[in-house]
Amino acid sequence: MTEEFDIPIFKKGYDLYKMFYTFRTLIPKQDKYTIWQKSENLILEILEGILSASYKQKFEKTPVLEKTSLKLNVLRVLVRLMKDTKSIDNKKYCLLEEVVDEIGRMLGGWLKSTVSR
Repeated sequence: MTEEFDIPIFKKGYDLYKMFYTFRTLIPKQDKYTIWQKSENLILEILEGILSASYKQKFEKTPVLEKTSLKLNVLRVLVRLMKDTKSIDNKKYCLLEEVVDEIGRMLGGWLKSTVSR
């Protein structure tokens, strides 16, 4: 990746998408174009939000990061729902949830740094 993508939280989101993508072939057909597709789109939107925030001035970052945080929380719910509906097994759920939680902590810290001086 180039220098402009050399942001730890972006790298983590990028890795999340790559991991998510590898699970695609294991997803039941009835879930692939509903909850799975929605989750995949959310990950891409989260990556877009992180990248967008990285280009903004400090005072402009907060709304973008808040919107990205909301999308991450929706992703959390969808990943849990995929586990509960057996679209993914517990092992894949734990792998995804671990990365999503780490991104959440990083995003929360970034958001906090934009609000406080």
